[in-house]
Amino acid sequence: MRRTLILFLLALSGVSVALAQDDNDGGKVTFTGSIQSDALIPQEDTKIGAEESEHWGLTNTYADLHMMSKCVDVGARVEFMRFPLPGYENDFKGWGLANIYAKMHIDKLEITLGNFYEQFGSGFILRTYEERSLGVDNSLLGARVVAKPLKGVTVKGLTGYQRHYWNYNDALVSGADVELSIDQWSKRMQDAGTFLTFGASVVNKHEREEDVFYNPTYKYRFPENVNAFDVRARFQKGNVSVLAEYAQKSQDPSFDNSYSYRRGNVAMLSASYSKRGMSILTQVKRSDNMSFRSKRSMNGISSFINHLPAFTMEHTYTLAALYPYATHPEGEWAYQAELGYTFKKNTLLGGKYGTNVRLNFSHVHSIDRNMYDVANAVENPKVTERYGSSFWKWGDETYYQDINLQVEKKLSKSLKLNLMYMNQFYNRTIVEGEGGMIHSNIFVADAKYRISNKVTLRGEAQYLNTRKDDGDWVFALLELSVLPKLMFTVSDTYNCGVTDIHYYQGLVTFNAGAHRLQLGYGRTRAGYNCSGGVCRYVPASKGFTMSYNYNF
Repeated sequence: MRRTLILFLLALSGVSVALAQDDNDGGKVTFTGSIQSDALIPQEDTKIGAEESEHWGLTNTYADLHMMSKCVDVGARVEFMRFPLPGYENDFKGWGLANIYAKMHIDKLEITLGNFYEQFGSGFILRTYEERSLGVDNSLLGARVVAKPLKGVTVKGLTGYQRHYWNYNDALVSGADVELSIDQWSKRMQDAGTFLTFGASVVNKHEREEDVFYNPTYKYRFPENVNAFDVRARFQKGNVSVLAEYAQKSQDPSFDNSYSYRRGNVAMLSASYSKRGMSILTQVKRSDNMSFRSKRSMNGISSFINHLPAFTMEHTYTLAALYPYATHPEGEWAYQAELGYTFKKNTLLGGKYGTNVRLNFSHVHSIDRNMYDVANAVENPKVTERYGSSFWKWGDETYYQDINLQVEKKLSKSLKLNLMYMNQFYNRTIVEGEGGMIHSNIFVADAKYRISNKVTLRGEAQYLNTRKDDGDWVFALLELSVLPKLMFTVSDTYNCGVTDIHYYQGLVTFNAGAHRLQLGYGRTRAGYNCSGGVCRYVPASKGFTMSYNYNF
């Protein structure tokens, strides 16, 4: 908090000068902001594992305010989680000023002091962001400069300390990025619709020594500076787009890699093709020892400087998302391919209104690991790296596999149907620590019927079949929308395999302009909430819920 106040006070002098300049130029000052409050009145339910709370009400509440003008923006966020929702009590519990910044932008230069978010390339060596549903907010507190000195050239530089819930880690994170849009220098490329971009980044983490012992005799000697770099190229012409990216990290022994001194790297290739009625996407990624944190002794989802995308489809249907995959930063081969096709109207498979079909396949596998003999450490100086790995060779384990087929069909002017079949392999031991391989088949039917121009009824029926874990699940939902203000939802997730437990929910949602209010009651199953390969465990809960959002 002290760092935040010092930086913000330094920024105020620049803000006052910029505001005065705006006034002289007749610049307009505008205010925007938002309020989000999610609340629960908890009830004990021993059947699902929902524990009794010492507080009658729990809430996660956020209030953002931003002031913008011609030359300067300032903003702040206040968070109130003194009595946080289940799953947040050990991390974000507290309240206060969580984010504050001042940004000055003049011509081709932008300077930010305070809290900021940034991503270099695909995020392999730097990505800071906020995702409230996961409890992630790893912003940097410091300074960032973005400059565009020449046409087609963007340069970024930054330095700061990373947020760790209500504190900041001691490691200083600094970095620079340059991106060149070659097509901006060639009229011939622009006329031909050809785009070519090159980028390069470097990030340094400066972290002081820690006392960590291998055994009572030997103490680890940690590098104070960990360096990472990234190079990338993106090409697009017409319907074709290709992205290639490679990143590497110097020795970074940490809790995640059992304090290995092996260097890390990640390589990715992504290609897509699209035209009217068809799209194709293929992606492949290999990562090895790319956990990059601002505190080496941390575990869990906090303090990551970088981000490794999962390359698996993010499912929105409840049972399809029951076993979500979390990226394995210690190392993995990840593949994804997707084909989308639209059968035209008035054809055999298209029918009267056409038919959309999407086939997605993803597979994540372990990398090759040849473990070094610790007993012969003197004869093998590479023993501190723990293992060696052949780049192209697979390991022995499948971490995740998902093949799913989705069909979207309009049956009449009022009725639309979505169908999905999914075959999934989920290595619970790798993702959660135990449980073995879970193989499941999932079936989904989603129908939407427009009763009138203002009233729509939607229903879902889902079935998950597996002989592992808790066995079979079924899910049912009915949702009635009355435009433009009301929506009523009832749902039930039922385990008909082992536990014989119903997770029922009833919700009423009201919208009025910039306001959205949702009231509900029901049970929430314990499990993992995931987004982009990042997962957070959420304990079971039961009770009355309230969610309020306001944007202005």
